[in-house]
Amino acid sequence: MLIRRATLLDGTVVDIRVGETVEKVAESLSPEPGEEVLDAASGAVIPGLHDHHLHVHSAAAEQDSIRVGPAEVVGEAALAQVLTTAVVGSDGWIRAVGYHEAVAGPLDRHMLDRLMPGTPVRVQHRSGVMWTVNSPGLAALGLGDHPDGRLRSADPTWSDALQRRPTQIAEFSARLAGYGVTGITDATPDLQPADRPIGMRQRVHYLAPGKRILHDDGLDLDKLTAWISERHRGGQPVAVHCVTAAQLVVTIAALRAAGSHPTDRIEHAAMVPEDCIDDLVSLGITVVTQPNFVAERGDQYHADVPRAEHGQLWRLATLLAAGVSVALSTDAPFGAPDPWAAMRAAVHRRTPHGVVLNPVERISGRRALTLFLGSAGNPARPRSVAPGQPGDLCLLAGSPQRVVDTLDADLVAATIIAGAVVFRR
Repeated sequence: MLIRRATLLDGTVVDIRVGETVEKVAESLSPEPGEEVLDAASGAVIPGLHDHHLHVHSAAAEQDSIRVGPAEVVGEAALAQVLTTAVVGSDGWIRAVGYHEAVAGPLDRHMLDRLMPGTPVRVQHRSGVMWTVNSPGLAALGLGDHPDGRLRSADPTWSDALQRRPTQIAEFSARLAGYGVTGITDATPDLQPADRPIGMRQRVHYLAPGKRILHDDGLDLDKLTAWISERHRGGQPVAVHCVTAAQLVVTIAALRAAGSHPTDRIEHAAMVPEDCIDDLVSLGITVVTQPNFVAERGDQYHADVPRAEHGQLWRLATLLAAGVSVALSTDAPFGAPDPWAAMRAAVHRRTPHGVVLNPVERISGRRALTLFLGSAGNPARPRSVAPGQPGDLCLLAGSPQRVVDTLDADLVAATIIAGAVVFRR
């Protein structure tokens, strides 16, 4: 394929020949016989976006679920209304996602039984780490005597008993292509090769089995150190899920004891105490974080997080200024899958009610864009449109300046993977 009149991020206008890789970039190139020609009309052409942390099966399944988060439901009566009018899935369950205690308080099997007594229901907490199941659902799982119906997402002893719904993987892939996404990193823990999603057009990298989710009620420094050491002895990096300060502190201590790998990662880093920043720099670890949660959940952080700790929330500018390697992602489906919305959140840091959370952590639109341009193997190093680079590109209907000023997915005019157009507006 030949792309004519493409404007690179530095303002240079070029022609680009692209196949499996970018083959040639020059001021002017002549079409070869039979070659497809795409006129960029001086619009920006950038490397395709890479979402460095999401969950394909869960994001696809969300399309067949009901949302019961604070943005959709307020109060127990409203929650009951949503559940009782929901369509039962092909597996006989009602599947709800995005729950937070702000909706109707702590959720357990007994509350779900009051709201929906006759049909199996499972409700996922918006953190993604917990499901709550009502009594009919627990009976279907062979767990009728479970005390509260709260089940860890990562526990296969119950989740393996579920009939997997047909998930619209291809539909989700097409949605990502519409955002200009050409590559993803699936961060689903313990994802087995046989369970990897089929039907994604994007290039897919998997963190499993090198990802570990930590829980504050089960932090064990010795076990984490041993696991990291074992991975590193095999020449493999680790990716550790850290959403609390305690989880980050223990992970840093474990990495110091075990030694670090050049491509070790911290996932999320939702809370970063000031005295942890130098540790992240010295360990050479990459932080993959999600500023979109400021825009999606910022008001709840104001209510739930002590004011003295607000400065630790979803740090970005201070990490970059200190020399920490950083990449961005959406954490879909736990965050919205639009990477451009995540970029805007990194720039503006406005909560749903318009409050700016940690203004010192704002970054420029150009920097936010580049944090989605890394590769799976080197998330913090932006790719370029240059010969030898993968033939994955995003054509935008606007100048580079307009793109970084607006950061709007509607500007995506075409998405190209391995030299083939997979989306055209």
